Amino acid sequence: MPGLTQGIHRGRMLRPEHLAVIDGERSFTWNRFADRVARLAGAFQSHGLTHGGRVLLLALNSHRSLECFYAAMWAGGVIVPLNHRLSRGQLAAQVADCAPDLIVLGEDFAAMATDLRAGVDSVRSVVQAGDGTAPVGMASYESALADARPVPDAGRSGDDLACLLYTSGTTSAAKGVMLSHTNFIANTANTVSELGLSEQTVHLHHGPLFHVAAAARLFSVTHAAGCHVFLPRFVAADVIAEIERSGITHATFVPTMFRAMLDDQALAGSTLPSLQVISYGSAPMPEALLDEMMRALPGARFVQSYGMTELSPVVTMLGWRDHLPERRASGVLRSAGRPVLFARVAVFGPDDQPLAAGEAGEIVARGPNVMQGYWNRPALTAEALRNGWMHTGDIGYFDSAGYLYVVDRLKDMIISGGENVYSQEVENVLSLHSAVSQCAVLGLPHPHWGESVHAVVTLKAGAATTPEALIAHCRERIAHYKCPRSIEIRELPMPLSGANKILKSTLRDEHLARTPSPT
Repeated sequence: MPGLTQGIHRGRMLRPEHLAVIDGERSFTWNRFADRVARLAGAFQSHGLTHGGRVLLLALNSHRSLECFYAAMWAGGVIVPLNHRLSRGQLAAQVADCAPDLIVLGEDFAAMATDLRAGVDSVRSVVQAGDGTAPVGMASYESALADARPVPDAGRSGDDLACLLYTSGTTSAAKGVMLSHTNFIANTANTVSELGLSEQTVHLHHGPLFHVAAAARLFSVTHAAGCHVFLPRFVAADVIAEIERSGITHATFVPTMFRAMLDDQALAGSTLPSLQVISYGSAPMPEALLDEMMRALPGARFVQSYGMTELSPVVTMLGWRDHLPERRASGVLRSAGRPVLFARVAVFGPDDQPLAAGEAGEIVARGPNVMQGYWNRPALTAEALRNGWMHTGDIGYFDSAGYLYVVDRLKDMIISGGENVYSQEVENVLSLHSAVSQCAVLGLPHPHWGESVHAVVTLKAGAATTPEALIAHCRERIAHYKCPRSIEIRELPMPLSGANKILKSTLRDEHLARTPSPT
C-alpha cells in the first residue's frame, strides 16, 4: 500500500494547474504545492532530519503547516504537531519526550525556541515559519526552501510512523499516540464516501492541526485531490466570511463552534449556500443545538463522526440520511452512527467480554485504523490494547440495528447514591431549555451520596433564568436522581481545550477552590 504522500503525486497528475491550497491572499496549484513539499523535504534533510526522525511543529494553521506535514514524510521522517495553548513547561516536556531532529516554529512562537530546545540534544536546527526575518540562531523557512533542491519522495508507507500526536492538553505527562501511514489511509477509506470528498471539494481547515480530526482531514482532502483553505484559528466571524469568500464546500466543527457561529450576527445574513457537508464530533452534541444549526443552514448535509486519537480517529459515522426529518422518530439522531467500513466496534463488560444489544459497557475497537501504541509507554500501550482491542474509556451500547449510543466517558460518569448518572444525558436535557447556550455536568464530592450532580451553564444573549427553573426543567424530563442538585449560571466563557472542548476538570477545580466541602 502506498504512503500518505501518494495523495500529492495523484493530485499533481490529475489537477496540475488547479488550486491545491488557499491561504489568505496566497494560493498554490498542485504543481507548485508538490514542488514546495519536495524542496522543503530537501531543506529538512540538509538541516539534519534523519530517516525516521521527528519534525516538531508549533504554529497556527497555514499553508506552511500543510507543507510541514507532508515534507516531513517526504523526507523520510515523522511530523509532531504540538498544542500551542499549553504552557512552556508542558511543551518543553513533550519536546524532550519525542526528541525531535528539527523544530519548526510559527512567528508567534519564535521566542520560545531557547526554552524548547534546552537540554534536548537531538535538536539539530530550529526553523522559523513565517515571512519575517528569522531571529539569530534560527533558519528562515522561505530562505531554506528557496535554497533547497527538491528531493525524491522517501516512500514511507504501511506501518512506518507518520505522525505523533499528544493526547492531553492539560498535563506535561501527555501520551504520544503513534499513528502510521496505514492508520490514516484506513481513516480516509472509512470516511471519504460518506463525507462526499472529491476533486471539487473546497475544504476549510480552521481547527487546530494538533488535534487528530483536523490532521486526518488534511490527508483525506489531499487523497481526494480537493482544495485546502486555511484560517489560522477558529473565529466565528472569520469562518463565516471565509466560507462565503472561497466557496467552501466542506467543513468540520465541534459543538462550541456551532454555538459561536449561531451567536454571531454574520450568520443571520446568509445560509452559506456553498456548504455541502458539515461534519461534527469530538464532543457530545446537544440535540437542540444541532437542530438550531440545521435550521440555520438548510442546504447543508450533516454528518457525525465518533472516534478518538488512538483510532485515527473515526470508527462510527451517522450519515446525512440519518439526519433527515423522516428519520427523527427513530431516535438515531441521538446515536453516534454505525461502524465504518474497516473497523470492528463492540461493547465490553468489566470482564472484557462482549455485551448484548441494549447493554451499556466500554466501547472497544480494532482494525487497520488502531494506533501502533503510545510513544515510549509500553505498559500503557499493553493496557489500552488488551487482547487486540483498543479500549476507548467511553461507555455506550448498540441497538438492534447496529447504531452506537455513547452515554458518557468512564471518567465523567457520576455515581450518586449508588446510581449511575451519565453526564451527557443531563447535558442534553439542559440544552433543550430555551435560555441555555452551553452546559457542562460534573460530579462533586458529597458526604452522603458519594457524588452530587452539578451543572455549569452559560445563557444565550439577552436570556434569563434561574438555577431553580433549570432544575425544574430537568425534573420534568428525566429521573429525579439524575437531575442537578446545584447549578451555577456562569457569566464568564466556558474554559476550552485547544480542540475547543469544555474543560470539565477546570470547572470542577474552580468550584472546589471557592466552595467549602459539604458536611
